[in-house]
Amino acid sequence: MKRLTYISRFSLNLTAADIEKIGKISQQNNQARNITGVLLCLDGMFFQILEGEAEDIDQIYQRILDDPRHTDILCLKSELNVTERLFPEWSMQIIDLEHNTDLIIQPIKTLLETITESHGILEKYTQNTIFKLIQQGINPLELRPKKIEKIIMFSDIVSFSAFADKLPVEHVVYLVDHYLTSCAKIISEAGGEVTKFIGDCVMAYFDADQADAAIQAGLDILLDVAMLRNYAQEDSVLKVLYTGIGITKGMVIEGNLGSCFKKDYTVIGDVVNAASRLEALTRNLPRSLVFSEAVKNSTQKHWDFINLGCYKLKGKNQPIQVYSIDQEITRKCSNGTQVAREITEYLDIIMNFQQPGFL
Repeated sequence: MKRLTYISRFSLNLTAADIEKIGKISQQNNQARNITGVLLCLDGMFFQILEGEAEDIDQIYQRILDDPRHTDILCLKSELNVTERLFPEWSMQIIDLEHNTDLIIQPIKTLLETITESHGILEKYTQNTIFKLIQQGINPLELRPKKIEKIIMFSDIVSFSAFADKLPVEHVVYLVDHYLTSCAKIISEAGGEVTKFIGDCVMAYFDADQADAAIQAGLDILLDVAMLRNYAQEDSVLKVLYTGIGITKGMVIEGNLGSCFKKDYTVIGDVVNAASRLEALTRNLPRSLVFSEAVKNSTQKHWDFINLGCYKLKGKNQPIQVYSIDQEITRKCSNGTQVAREITEYLDIIMNFQQPGFL
């Protein structure tokens, strides 16, 4: 059997009568499929535990995910190979904590509210891969590191040190938040995984067969950053937001890495270092998006590739062939030194206005 625990928010205000109706319908349906469990309702939240055959639980949970009455759905735990039910007598017991004034219930209400708030916070700091593993009933801490082929992407802000040195803290955060939000959204929608933010840098990876998706994500990031520049106010820091992107492909070690106190589920290896150094190379190349020959050779779509030549990366014995896409969005109008100077000069000008609202 399988046991699944999840929380979600009501999308609509539900009365006690609404909740009672939901309970009756659930009890009838669950009895027919030998599903047991409990549903707690509190302050616009559902807390539910479901027990039954794995296929039945998966189908019910999918319906919950598709149900417009539920939002912000989060699977807290998914247990496989369950041999004993916790609630064998309850086809679905509804407990409405919202309208219960029993003194014994009050600490439970406080505990559930705290758990909900804590999980919402932790979700912001945890990558999607971890939540997916939990939803599959897998304890991420029990996974052994493995060697696997991945496509690695690095992306960061051009001349970020100038922004950090010259701008007030709130303006630096405003710039970085806009940039990281854009990158993370585009990468996730393309099927990639953002593994970490390193200051203003985004590190992400794609499966080995997603070369086209990785390249398209890079192009979309450049387009989105260009739109941020074009639509920003004349005295906004976004007017001089530029980025460089490097993509490589190769074998990495994927898994839990770290100490007994703090772990990251991430990827490491020579190809990761190469992606970082390839991204840094964009400062001295005429293109903002560059990638290795291994990425180029893995594509399925037709792209207008442009060969930028061979370059020796730090830590590499042999130079590597570097490519880009021959599109206007990848082309840089100025060399790296000139761009850095233009950014510095612009920041000096807007800071001299002494306008606290120039975001």
